[in-house]
Amino acid sequence: MRRFLLPAAAAAVVCPTASAFAPTPFFRHAHTSVHMTATATDPAATASAEEVPLNGTPGSATDLGTPWEELGFEYRRTSSFVKMQYRNGEWGAPELERGEPYVPVHIGATALHYGQACFEGLKAFTHEDGRVAVFRPLENAKRLRSSCERIVMPPLSDDLFLSAVRAAVRDNIAYVPPYGSGGSLYLRPLLFGSGARIGLQPADEYTFLLMVIPVGDYYAGGLAPVDALVVEGYDRAAAQGVGDVKVAGNYAADMRPNMESKEAGYPISLYLDASTRTTVEEFSTSNFVGIVNGPDGKCAGGKFVTPGSSSVLPSITNKSLMQIAGDEGMEVQRRDILTEELGSFDEIVACGTAVVVTPVERIRCKGTTHEYGDGTKAGDTTRILYDRVREVQFGQGEDRFGWLHFVN
Repeated sequence: MRRFLLPAAAAAVVCPTASAFAPTPFFRHAHTSVHMTATATDPAATASAEEVPLNGTPGSATDLGTPWEELGFEYRRTSSFVKMQYRNGEWGAPELERGEPYVPVHIGATALHYGQACFEGLKAFTHEDGRVAVFRPLENAKRLRSSCERIVMPPLSDDLFLSAVRAAVRDNIAYVPPYGSGGSLYLRPLLFGSGARIGLQPADEYTFLLMVIPVGDYYAGGLAPVDALVVEGYDRAAAQGVGDVKVAGNYAADMRPNMESKEAGYPISLYLDASTRTTVEEFSTSNFVGIVNGPDGKCAGGKFVTPGSSSVLPSITNKSLMQIAGDEGMEVQRRDILTEELGSFDEIVACGTAVVVTPVERIRCKGTTHEYGDGTKAGDTTRILYDRVREVQFGQGEDRFGWLHFVN
């Protein structure tokens, strides 16, 4: 495997102190000499000549074997991935790894034994002028730190996270789907305990990886409504557990109920609160949104309702939708949603990075089936909110809230 150390600069990037690390004194400020032009206060800064060179142009990759419009959402190999290692109390410099897509892992790694691992998901989009923008990466950096603090891992600063994002996208820019294809480059940051521990305690070494994958438009044929089943016999997360952070174990626990729901004919599963099983929490991999349309079916005067539970993962897509809904004149509510309220909504949405929104046609809950829309297309409000997000992502609408981070 060939490694390329990212270019150095004079200034060091310092990882912020996290109070959660007080019980583990081996954590110290992390320093690296990787150059990063953008900062937390300037997320739209453009690339510097000292950064990783652009390895091609968007959409110029020729080894996919599949048209850009037909990529789907699955693993595909690209030019490189980024790797950083935390040793002796500090993060080392990011490296670009080329060659086989494998990393050596110690047999005693805490990620393998105790699930000390978390990840993120975000996307980069090609605009009509050829520029490539990553959607809200600072929010992912913030959420990654929250996950790290919860399971006692060293966090990455905004600058260090953004330097890895920029390097990965610039070196794999040929794999960013071209404008007009509907596709994007999916970024998957992963941080895990790679140091050996047999007793239950945090690792002394950690590895950060950032892989990128070109993906197609999840709804190439249009926003297709799906049926959902409220999960019985399983809980996603307990109160005061880890439901509000993006740790690996949350998704492993969902595999069986998710599989059982699919076998029963329901593409997505909806979880209730673990304590009383009377309030809605979230779908397997997506946040829940209930929509009450305004007069004449419009956004203005309507309601955008999403659970306020502390056990729900704070979705960056949902946060964006809430901002847009308010901008469209909707009343945004974050509160408990009783299962009895499921029949009161005009539209139901599952939202997340992969799809932006998934319209829900029916929800089967405790023996009752609730129906929404006519089952052939997304509701009008769902469509408006979806289009607004996509317009910003692809540069077709004004980025009023400063969500885009350009890498070229």
